[in-house]
Amino acid sequence: MTFASIARRLALCLAVPASLAGAQERGAAAVASTVAGLGVTTRALIVGAHPDDEDTRLITWLARARHVETSYLSLTRGDGGQNLIGNELGEALGAIRTEELLAARRLDGGRQWFARAFDFGFSKSAEETFRHWPKDSVLGDVVRVVRATRPHVMIAIFSGTPADGHGHHQASGILAREAYDAAADTARFPTRGFGPAWAPQAFYRNTSYRNHEGATHRYDAGAFDPLMGRSYAELAVVSRDQHKSQGQGGQQRKGAWTVSMKLEASRDGAGATAATTNGEAPLFLGMDTSWTRFRGVVAQPARRAALDSLPAAFAAARAALDVRHPEALLPSLARAERLLEAVCASPCEGGGSAADADLATARRTTLQRLHRAVQLAAGIEIDATVAREHLVLGQPARVTVTVYNRGPRPVRVRSLQLEGLERAPDLLAGTEGVVVAPGGAESRSGTITPTDATRPWWLRTPRAGDVFTIGGGAATPEEWRQTSAADVVARVEVDGAVTVAEAPVVHRAVDPVLGEVARPAAAVPAISVTFDRAIEYARAGVAIDRTVLVRLRSADSSARTATVRLTLPAGLTADSAARTVALPKYGAQAAVAFRVRGTLRAGAHPVRAVAESNGERYAEGYQLVDYAHVRPQRLYRPAEVTLQAVSVALPQRARIAYVPGVGDNVAPMLAQLGLDVTVLDAATVGDVDLSRYTTIVVGPRAYEASDALAATNQRLLDWARAGGTLVVQFGTYEYLRPGLLPYAITLDRPVRRVTIEEAPVAALDAAARVLTTPNRIGPADWNGWVQERATYVPTTWDAAFHPVIESHDPGEPESRGALLVAPVGRGTYVYVTLALFRQLPAGNPGAARLFVNLLDAKADAAP
Repeated sequence: MTFASIARRLALCLAVPASLAGAQERGAAAVASTVAGLGVTTRALIVGAHPDDEDTRLITWLARARHVETSYLSLTRGDGGQNLIGNELGEALGAIRTEELLAARRLDGGRQWFARAFDFGFSKSAEETFRHWPKDSVLGDVVRVVRATRPHVMIAIFSGTPADGHGHHQASGILAREAYDAAADTARFPTRGFGPAWAPQAFYRNTSYRNHEGATHRYDAGAFDPLMGRSYAELAVVSRDQHKSQGQGGQQRKGAWTVSMKLEASRDGAGATAATTNGEAPLFLGMDTSWTRFRGVVAQPARRAALDSLPAAFAAARAALDVRHPEALLPSLARAERLLEAVCASPCEGGGSAADADLATARRTTLQRLHRAVQLAAGIEIDATVAREHLVLGQPARVTVTVYNRGPRPVRVRSLQLEGLERAPDLLAGTEGVVVAPGGAESRSGTITPTDATRPWWLRTPRAGDVFTIGGGAATPEEWRQTSAADVVARVEVDGAVTVAEAPVVHRAVDPVLGEVARPAAAVPAISVTFDRAIEYARAGVAIDRTVLVRLRSADSSARTATVRLTLPAGLTADSAARTVALPKYGAQAAVAFRVRGTLRAGAHPVRAVAESNGERYAEGYQLVDYAHVRPQRLYRPAEVTLQAVSVALPQRARIAYVPGVGDNVAPMLAQLGLDVTVLDAATVGDVDLSRYTTIVVGPRAYEASDALAATNQRLLDWARAGGTLVVQFGTYEYLRPGLLPYAITLDRPVRRVTIEEAPVAALDAAARVLTTPNRIGPADWNGWVQERATYVPTTWDAAFHPVIESHDPGEPESRGALLVAPVGRGTYVYVTLALFRQLPAGNPGAARLFVNLLDAKADAAP
């Protein structure tokens, strides 16, 4: 994709489903804000490491209050974090957090970009981070985004020093500054692979999160906007609320709220401090931010005259604004468009100098705002719908596109182009267009034939280590459109003004509770074939007799039958070679059950499924990631489940109650090993008869996620004192509250972690029951761990706790708090901060053996 095409797509305004659009996206507030931004040509790029590193107050203040074209670049998609709203982890969590950032940008007005770095989990230093991320590769991503967005100022969220804590944060601060220095270096980063050179004029570091220490520029994000009916800071909180998987909801505080930054570098005096205006130091001081700076680029007299007339044209448009009659704006907007076209023709790159590129970008962003203003002022809306949410690959689907004229002026639709496909038909081809009368609507229909499944585009090819293998490097504005199978782009004229409007193809339905729900159309296989999990457990050398479910989902509008076959590893047989099921209609689902018996030797054994229907074979399916606050995503994987056969002995007569925590998929895997496991809802633990259980397990961060569980904790402690084994997985600082644990612990700030998966583990008490019964835990059981050993490890603890293991990252002091066992009355309390919730879903046999031991834990006498 060329940078010109990237720029064009960025200029197009993406319509979003009504359920996701904020109030500022329509009506008087939207038209006033859009018109106020006419003539503003400044651009800023903010760089952080993770989705939640963003400073939404800064983004909202820049984009909404000052109308600066503001972009946020996150090096990662937050794949390595934890999930407060569901069980998705890893790449599935990255898909959620990607969409949460896009939802935030729709509110605060910023643009969203990503680099290719995969969030591999907590890192303690930039050096460790760059062992996972090839530094030059990720730096190249940042340079690409700098050159694509052409910011006048760059703002790093982090300092690039150990003071940032997380190694990813440090790395982002380092890479931001190096990209600022290198973005104009075409010898190191050639134009062919990275885009035309660009040199930002000033580099700042955000100081808002560091108590404004060293700040040279301060701004009040708490200013009230009477059209929005709230302050920019309040809107920023709503934007940040979209990070629901991370629990980032906040209070919409009223009044002044300062954001600040420190100037670190500048070119030609740009960004230098000086006297403030209304208490604010000009962020772009030293730079000519007006249209007059382009007079040196525009030499022809006619073009120069158009350029010189632009400021007055924008002022006239602002003066013509009447929120009750926005159509009065149209003549002024039309004049501004004509002048902008006269300044230079697209792409307006001229001789390829920095000034040419600056003019091209200013023209593009201004044209985008003019198009948006015309749509709002004229009351133009585009709707593109299909009869079903799922479009079958290779099958034509009918799209109905409707142009609504909700204003008092007639509009002429010149073209209706369907995009996102290899063939993009214009529904008005061969005509002069169609006139839509005031208050009227015109519809046209066409067909699309999807050829590629709709999926997160950065997951189309496997990762190379901890870097996504995306063609062309860093992400592009295509990020905004990847969850729809197709889009429609309309070119519309009204009162001499021209606008280009874009909308995704959606399926609209009415829910009795939610009302109208619009979901982007998605291209999928006619039949999706999945197993419930990618990994399941079994006991090695022990007879297996279990039901294996293969799930089918049809997207075909016609009835189908499908024949399903399993491919089994040596040692297993199924009760049937094949089963045939009916899929009578669109959306039909079937669970095809096979009884599988036999024994497996220790190790990983794949079980594969294939469905045959209408002469075609289907051997993959998708996991639907679907939450109300974001657009749905579909993550594809082969129709395959790995049976991890573990040499494990089970405690006798164990009856386990499991209270799931955050991002917790462990309970089903314990049951697969043959344990008697009952899952308890955290909210109802206080009402359940606990006497039938020998062991109760509390999942990671469960107390943080459930106030009800914390409120009933005393009941769990009393149950343990009566003779039960209570296994509690890690939490955060809530465990410092008196009474939540039976004995006190302390946590450092920042907390101790063991982030190196291969960090040595030493037994402090090799005879401890949790290391010997029913399974003897040895060095091999600590192999193959993923992402981390332990997190939120206690620093000190009451003498009643008995530490069992020691593990620490290289160069750090001993850490003995990852596994603590203590007597409570006649029972046992186990506090474990080992990252078991990551290990079992990853198929780690040693972690499974250790977890089984914890279920049979009994307090040992102190050595």
